[in-house]
Amino acid sequence: MARKPGKKYQAALKQIEAREYPIAQAVPLLQKIKYAKFDETVEVHMRLGVDPKHADQMVRGTVVMPNGLGKSKKVLVIASGDKQREATEAGADFVGGEDMVNKIQSESWTDFDAVIATPDMMRSVGKLGKILGPRGLMPNPKTGTVTADVAKAVQEVKAGKVEFRVDKTGIIHAPVGKISFAPLKLVENASSLITAVIKAKPSVAKGKYVKSATLCSTMSPGIALDVTELSAKEAALQA
Repeated sequence: MARKPGKKYQAALKQIEAREYPIAQAVPLLQKIKYAKFDETVEVHMRLGVDPKHADQMVRGTVVMPNGLGKSKKVLVIASGDKQREATEAGADFVGGEDMVNKIQSESWTDFDAVIATPDMMRSVGKLGKILGPRGLMPNPKTGTVTADVAKAVQEVKAGKVEFRVDKTGIIHAPVGKISFAPLKLVENASSLITAVIKAKPSVAKGKYVKSATLCSTMSPGIALDVTELSAKEAALQA
């Protein structure tokens, strides 16, 4: 049995009109209706007109938030030789080689937010698929987390690099900052994410690509977004 929304949630919901808001209007409204006492994460959810069951309609990618995420991610680098030193100097929280693979296997250790691996270590890292895969932590060349340039990869993750991937229901969920951010910073971050998702449109996708987009915080109701301006800008750039 679903829980009935609380009074604060219902009061917040009453302040949202049944329409799509430009991002520049949605962000200040979201900050106005917040009622939680902690610094909530702000998220964007996008329903796409794709069928993820088909490999050629899978939508995934990364984007570095121009204003960060308000929280520094704990980064694990699995590498060998000098690459371990480069990772440490770049600010990685945990660095190692086979020892880290063994620790994850033997202890199911996952006290980190991102994993970066060098190509030569992927034979060993591949054994961790059952542990890292379900948590979305498996390194992948497509997202820049399998790379020889570990320093750049660490710096990007620390700066607020966000990986997005459409789920089996055709929806992308991604964080874009904290509710305490200045409005313009949240607008810029949300716009960057949405633009990146639009750029990642599969060539085989037909019909309306972005069916809906919603902005919300951890506790708040969602605010429908009007992304036509961003879609038009991206279409003009590709023309």
